[in-house]
Amino acid sequence: MTLTCSEIVSLAVLAVIGLRILLRVGVLVWRKLIAPSFGLGIDLRSQGRWAIVTGATAGIGKAYAEQLAGKGLDVVLVARNVAQLEETAAEIKQRYNVQVRTVEADLTEGEPIFAKIAKATEDLEVGVVVNNAGASYDHPELFTELTDERVSTILRLNVTALTGITRIFLPKMFERRKGVLINLSSILSYIPSPYLSLYAATKAYVMKLSYDLAAEAEPRGVTVQCVSPGIVATKMSKIKKATWMAPTPEKYVEASLKTVGIEVCTTGYPIHFLLAAFVQGLCCVCEKGTIWLISRTLCNLRARGLKSKEKKMKSSE
Repeated sequence: MTLTCSEIVSLAVLAVIGLRILLRVGVLVWRKLIAPSFGLGIDLRSQGRWAIVTGATAGIGKAYAEQLAGKGLDVVLVARNVAQLEETAAEIKQRYNVQVRTVEADLTEGEPIFAKIAKATEDLEVGVVVNNAGASYDHPELFTELTDERVSTILRLNVTALTGITRIFLPKMFERRKGVLINLSSILSYIPSPYLSLYAATKAYVMKLSYDLAAEAEPRGVTVQCVSPGIVATKMSKIKKATWMAPTPEKYVEASLKTVGIEVCTTGYPIHFLLAAFVQGLCCVCEKGTIWLISRTLCNLRARGLKSKEKKMKSSE
């Protein structure tokens, strides 16, 4: 049987498309399952003696500090609560037998605080920086209902502080031609997020900045990674009990650290990747329907948040 010219071209196109799909699936399986499982990421201890973690006294930040210490790195804890800093530092010293420094810093204060952090760490070989400190809403809310103070805090912490900390340590990493910078974004940065619009927008900034910085850093021997968590059982998320979809901070960070050097932008936790892919798939099928569904869910959470706030106000009268 002789194929016509158009049939040959059609088969060739299908073969190319099939090969491309197979290649994409293969890369995905490698990055998400094989490479992390076999520990093929970066050896963080080889990047420098010290790690710096902002927002290091609770949740994901504390988990990063503990697990980096568990890998043998000395750690600098940056947070604004002195009592919590001292408590966390004592725990890490006792459990992991590493050096721990603390820097009391309200990152919303800007340049003076950045200068303070730079001075406190100028004698250290900083190999890993985790920009974790951030702020969100008390509950889902209309953008127009946010207070000026809340808007300012979110912008200063999620955008200005992360940028300022990066500008302190990235040049030094470039000079030494090694180092790892990890920036915490959010899954909300790339899925519809009405009623969390400002928070999601600031996290989209983190993702874009990290992605482009990674391209600048790679030729200079430095790794930049953006981590975009879904729901994690932390104080910020107001989830007290961990589930298969909302892991503990410790479990989340353990999975996330395995991806350093393998993925530039990652959800860090495989279940969160599946959740993001599911939402993005729904958007492809029916974008308006997906936005309606998310809006309805967040509106329900908003109503519960407002009701809870009202109860607290009445009980305090």
